[in-house]
Amino acid sequence: MSAAAEKISTLADLAAWSFAGVALAVVGRPVAHSLSPTIHNAALAELAKTQPRFSDWRYFKFDIDPAVLPRALTLFHQAGFHGLNLTVPHKALAVPQLTASDAFVQAAGAANTLSRTETGWGGANTDGYGLSAALRQDLGLELAGANVVLIGAGGAARAAAVECLRQNCASLWIGNRTQATLTALLSNLQPLAGETTLHGFDLSMPPSRLPTGACVLNATSLGLQPGDLSPINLAKIPRPALVYDMIYRPARTALLRQAAELGVTCANGLSMLVHQGARALEMWTGTKVPVDVMHQAALAAV
Repeated sequence: MSAAAEKISTLADLAAWSFAGVALAVVGRPVAHSLSPTIHNAALAELAKTQPRFSDWRYFKFDIDPAVLPRALTLFHQAGFHGLNLTVPHKALAVPQLTASDAFVQAAGAANTLSRTETGWGGANTDGYGLSAALRQDLGLELAGANVVLIGAGGAARAAAVECLRQNCASLWIGNRTQATLTALLSNLQPLAGETTLHGFDLSMPPSRLPTGACVLNATSLGLQPGDLSPINLAKIPRPALVYDMIYRPARTALLRQAAELGVTCANGLSMLVHQGARALEMWTGTKVPVDVMHQAALAAV
């Protein structure tokens, strides 16, 4: 990967942006941990071997304060960026800035993939697809008929919840510490629930009636920083069958360490990163992308 792509750029860099090729980027705060440039640039280099038009495509990394996200999106558009991936905390914040969005974004209220149009940014969400593919690959789990305990109510959690409901999980329990955010999310999800039973709970007081044998999904950012505690004490809930943490760096969060100690099958979010990223890159390039190359690049980086 080029040194330019490794650099963490800022709003000031964006205001003075100059790049002759086709630019893509991940945008977040924090963003230093992101492997998106690693996996996308590996895929683009592979594509360029047989399709020279991709030889000048590059994927960059931007640290953007959420307070200036609207300004940044305008500058990205003016600078001619072809596509953007959004990570914490921008997935929900960007939605009001979009000129168009797909049905998944409208249901989840969160977008992780933006594509440039003449008038602004169109939004999509590949997180749901990435989650389903990763759970199937890493844990052998199909969401259809599963009991799911989802931790968090932010942009990543919203996408995960919508995917669980679209796949007809048996029950979905959502835990969050901020009651108002949780209540709003449950209200938005209820029309999608169908036959799935939908519940909310306070993370500080998990109810004993949580289902035994559920899949616990962490969609919070707790675990990204050194010293972060687990978002939930697995020992205080009915024994789960599986634990999946969407965080992939570090590879072993406090939640995953506890799962391993309890003998619960678990996995981190590396495969989800790869699968959601591959789907986004297919949207931007209009061609099939080398998912295996992206996965190997991710494994090598961690």
